[in-house]
Amino acid sequence: MAVITISRGSYYMGKAVAEQVAEKLGYSLVSRDVLLEASERFRVPEIKLARAIHDAPGILDRLSHGRQSYVAFIRAALARRAAEDNLVYHGLAGHLLLTGVDHVLKVRITANLEQRIVQEMERSNISRKEARDILLKDDNQRVKWTKSLYGVDPSDCNLYDMVIRIDKITIDQAVDYICKTAISPAFQSTEKSLRQARDFALACQIKAALVDQWPNVKVACRYGNLIVYTKDKEAKSGKLRKHLKDICERLDLCGSLKDLHNLEVHKSSRPPADAV
Repeated sequence: MAVITISRGSYYMGKAVAEQVAEKLGYSLVSRDVLLEASERFRVPEIKLARAIHDAPGILDRLSHGRQSYVAFIRAALARRAAEDNLVYHGLAGHLLLTGVDHVLKVRITANLEQRIVQEMERSNISRKEARDILLKDDNQRVKWTKSLYGVDPSDCNLYDMVIRIDKITIDQAVDYICKTAISPAFQSTEKSLRQARDFALACQIKAALVDQWPNVKVACRYGNLIVYTKDKEAKSGKLRKHLKDICERLDLCGSLKDLHNLEVHKSSRPPADAV
C-alpha cells in the first residue's frame, strides 16, 4: 500500500480530490486531524498550531523557536499516522513533512487563477477584486511559510511525483490518475520502507519532545536505534541523555526502541540527511 500527500494552493479542489482518492482506495483520510492530535499530545492550543502552518512568518517568528516547535509537533502527529500506512493526507507541506518515508506519493493539485476567482466569488458571495485579493494573499503566505522553513517554493514541480492541473481535467479523472499511480509497484510499501516509516515516526516524536529545550537538535532512528545529534555542550554532562530516557518513558516509546540504554548522543554540526 502507499501514503499519499496532496498539496494545493488556496481553493484548488485538493480537498475534494483527497476525499475521493481515500474513498476509492479505502485509505484513511487525514488533514485537520493531525492538528487535534498534536494539540492533545503536546498540550498546545489548536489555534496556535493552525496559525503555525498557515500564516506567513513574522518578525517574532524569526526571533523565536515557537513556529519551529509547532511544526515539529504537527510533523510528529503526521508521521505517526503515516507509519500505519494506507493514508491520504491533504494539507500544507505534507510532501516536505514526510521526507523520511520512501513510499510516499507526492501530488500537487493546481488550477488557473481565473477559475479559482470565480469559485471564490460564488463560495463567499464577494466581488471579483475581493476574491482575487484573498487568493493572492493566501498563496503568498503559503510560499513565504514554505520558504522560511524549508527554503523551497511549494509551486516547484520538482518537489512532487505528480502535478495535476484541475482545468480541462476533471476531479474524477484526477482521482483516477492518482489511484492508478498509488497502486503501481513504485509506491507500494515494503518491509524495508515500513521499518523506515516507523523509525521516522520515532525520530519525529523525540524531536518534538526535545525541540523546546534543544531547538537545534537533530534526531535519527535506524532499526529502532535512536541517534541524537547536537552541538549543545550539555550533551557532555549527560543531561540530554537522561532527558531522552525520561521522554521515552513518558511517551511510552520504550517498547518501540531496540535498546533504551543504548541511546547515542553525538556532538555534530553535520547530522545525516535523514535526521529530523
